Amino acid sequence: MRTKAYSEEGIFNLEVQHTAQRWGKTKLLTAEQVAAIVQAFPSEFYRRHLFIKIALFIFTWFAVSAASSLVFLAVFESGSGSGHDFEERLLLGCLLCGTLAIVLLEQLIIKNHLYRSGVDNALLYMAMGYFLVVLGCWYSITLSDSFDPEMLLERGLLWWMLLPVLAVLLVGVVRYADPFLGALSFLLYLGIVVALLLPSGLGQALLPFGLMLASALAYLLVRLLARRPDYLYYRTCLRTVKVLALAFFYLAGNYMVVREVNALLHGLNVSVQISYAPLFYLFTVGIPLAYITLGLRRHDRILLHMGLLTLGFSIFTYRFYRSVLPPEVALTLAGIILILLSGVLLRYLRPAKHGLTAEPADNPEFSVLDLESVVMAHVSEAGMKVPERGFEFGGGTSGGGGAEGRY
Repeated sequence: MRTKAYSEEGIFNLEVQHTAQRWGKTKLLTAEQVAAIVQAFPSEFYRRHLFIKIALFIFTWFAVSAASSLVFLAVFESGSGSGHDFEERLLLGCLLCGTLAIVLLEQLIIKNHLYRSGVDNALLYMAMGYFLVVLGCWYSITLSDSFDPEMLLERGLLWWMLLPVLAVLLVGVVRYADPFLGALSFLLYLGIVVALLLPSGLGQALLPFGLMLASALAYLLVRLLARRPDYLYYRTCLRTVKVLALAFFYLAGNYMVVREVNALLHGLNVSVQISYAPLFYLFTVGIPLAYITLGLRRHDRILLHMGLLTLGFSIFTYRFYRSVLPPEVALTLAGIILILLSGVLLRYLRPAKHGLTAEPADNPEFSVLDLESVVMAHVSEAGMKVPERGFEFGGGTSGGGGAEGRY
């Protein structure tokens, strides 16, 4: 059985088609050249408009729910529906429904060539939901009356119960590379860290640093996985986790978040000054500036955008506790400053300086690729042939935000 549910060759071909179409819109390729590329790199995936995908998702959700109700009706028909008997039958029903949903999903992916078409997303999410309910029922049956998450958290046992849940989600991520499951896995990973630290007083004091460390490790793992040859298969999932890791690294060190969460944990109606406040002041100001600096140096749009967003939240944090100007005056001044700064940067970065440019993406000078040579060598009838079945793509590297390492 393959580790990955979808065809890696199909995903690669789909990416080639999207790139060619994007270049065609910006007049870097002609319509004939785009058509030749699409023909040379065919993708059999079932792809439809976003609204059709949403409609298919909803329809599949209702259809599977109706079929599942018949399964549950058959399972519960002979049971008394009381005590552990109810939980056991619920476990059996969810196990059957989850298994059937996965089998149907695999068959549709193979026969109908589905790839994030709405139908496969709905089947995957419902199957994962059923399997998680199975785990919950199993915990309730085995632990009997002691199945109390709050009590288990106080005893430091909750994180053990979250590990199998994380394992189920990671299996779905590895096979289907779904960004939603990737986001849930990351959030559950942070939940395990919280469950480890929260029961003790020392753990509560170290909670912000523990979350920052966990987010940093997740970010480093994403960077390592981005070097794998199958990165394209997991790209959307890894980018989602990368954004969340950057966001929670900042939030875990933000002064307002730490102060308000500290008041919540100690049952205070009004938050008070926290220990090591200057350190969290430094995090609140320094992390956004570090994101922006690294984003510009590495030509990483995600880092740059997260830096701008977190910088705005840092300004909000400052105004939350110390308001220097009325809101309307502060917003007006901030808007004027941003407009002036944008105008200065747009003029300064034309032509490109320091690997950065303000030139539009459709400017031919933006790319150092000799498109004429590429087209003549790979798009012409003599130079480009449709790959036979069994053709394996691989090797090569990719990186940067655009040509010449600039964007």
